[in-house]
Parts: sequence; C-alpha cells; structure tokens
Amino acid sequence: MKVALSQIAAVWLNKAKTLEKILGQIEEAGKAGCRLIAFGEALLPGYPFWVEQTDGARFNSSLQKDIFAHYAEQAVQIEAGDLAPICEAAAKYKIGVYQGIIERPQQRGGHSLYCSLVYIAPDGQIKSVHRKLMPTYEERLVWSIGDGNGLQVHSLDEFTVGGLNCWENWMPLTRAALYAQGENLHVAVWPGNERNTIDLTRHIAKESRSYVLSVSGLMRKEDVPSDFPHSEKMLENCPEFMANGGSCIAAPNGEWVIAPVIEREALLVADLDIKEVLRERQNFDPSGHYSRPDVLKLKVNRDRQSVIDFEEG
Repeated sequence: MKVALSQIAAVWLNKAKTLEKILGQIEEAGKAGCRLIAFGEALLPGYPFWVEQTDGARFNSSLQKDIFAHYAEQAVQIEAGDLAPICEAAAKYKIGVYQGIIERPQQRGGHSLYCSLVYIAPDGQIKSVHRKLMPTYEERLVWSIGDGNGLQVHSLDEFTVGGLNCWENWMPLTRAALYAQGENLHVAVWPGNERNTIDLTRHIAKESRSYVLSVSGLMRKEDVPSDFPHSEKMLENCPEFMANGGSCIAAPNGEWVIAPVIEREALLVADLDIKEVLRERQNFDPSGHYSRPDVLKLKVNRDRQSVIDFEEG
C-alpha cells in the first residue's frame, strides 16, 4: 500500500488558506496512487506557537485573550461543514486522510478548543475524531483535555490504521489501546521537530511490530503573518525555526523506511508491505501470542464526554 506524509507549514492561523494547501497535497498524493495521507498535529489552522514566545502563562492577560479569540475564530467546526472539502477530496481520490485540526465543537458549548486527529475514509466519511487526552505543558493554556471516544482503528486495504497526537505517543496504555484493536499501521502526528520523532518512531515500531508514520509540520519565523494579533511581540522572541519537521517512517523491525526529513516542506511517499508485519509478529505480538490477558488487561472508556445528559419525559 502506498502512503504519503505531508510535511507542510500551515498558512498560520488562516483556516481557509491552510485548507487550500491541504487540498493540494491530497490531490498530489491521490494522483500518485496513495491510499493514505497524513498531516501534522493541529495543522488546520495551526499549532499555538505563540504561547512560549509571548508570556502565555500570564493570567487574565489582554494580549493572550486577543490571541485566543483570533485562534478560536479560525478553529474547525466539524458540525458546520468545515471539513467537507477534505471529505470530498478523499472520496474523489479514494484516499484515507489523517488530519490534525483544532476543533471547536458545538457539543462542548462551542467555545473551548481541542487538539483533534480526524480520520476520513476513502469514501469521504469521517470515521473518528480523537481529541487529545492530555495537552502537553504550555498547550494546556490553550487546549482542553479530550476523551477516549476517538481511540479507534480502521481497516484500510490489508492494514489496520490508528493514530495519536504528539506526546500521546509516549503514553504506554494509549498505545496499547490501539494495539489491542489490531493496529498494524500507526500514525503519530506532531507539530514538528526531529527531536520528537527520531527515537520514538523506531521504538513504537519495534514495540508494536507495526509500520509507524510520524508526520510533522513546519513553523518558521517567516510564517508568522502580519495580521496575527501582537505579531511584533511574537517576532521579537521567536527563533528561525519553531518546528523543523522530522517526518519519517519506520518499518516493523524498527529500521527506517524514510529517515527524518527536516527544514523543508515535502510530500514523502513510500510503499508498505503487510508481509513485513507478519514476519515481525512471528516472534512478538504484544496483543496476540505474547500477551497474558488472564494477568493484565486494559479498560478503556470510549464515551464522548459531555456536561449534560437529557432525559426526555
């Protein structure tokens, strides 16, 4: 099966223009015969790089409120059809899509933001929306905590695919929840940086005996737009690269299919062979013949969390 990793920079915090870039990448991958394409964490409309650069932890800051309001305005509302163009492109090119978004769900009041990973099947249907379980460090100043509803896997040709956001990939039980459902093609999405992907990608591949796709975004100083609120504050502090990429693919034996690619936009394409999964599962299968469910078992709550349950009389 042919797969693609789209390592691109968002048109930062501009939902419409970033969507145009995404659709162009789907078209290119589809015409190349890819059956799956994955994009970086929070790519639509962008990762909150400003927090680290603008004293983001200062409570009740008018500057931080201005930026958050701008971010929320550009966030994705799935219920409003914001992902419809991607769904249409997926169906047109018969390609599965893992899309990192900032979600502003009506189901949770319509104002809080979630870092979500959406899987769109080759028929154009949204099959799962995984809200990041625990935002990492400064992300908690912007994003809300998610739930287990999106801890799902999906059949795609001979493979079973699943995905996690960024440092969720460090969480053993979260990985185990996907392994136990038969995952053999793992998609790890990141805002970017080789330091995140160079070790963990190969570790997960060896642990799970699966292919692992790590896909990252890019963020350069030049990507800070002039219409970003308080852009001058951001620009005076930020380095040339806030995210340098690092997208890569590891095989089920932990060897590189594509070694980490840094500091450039790229559509990375590779052919994956399901037989390599079967070969490596011969001596180790973490949820199969090498598991002991009589001794160790994981319980997962996949309810979509809500603050209200209606009972109609």
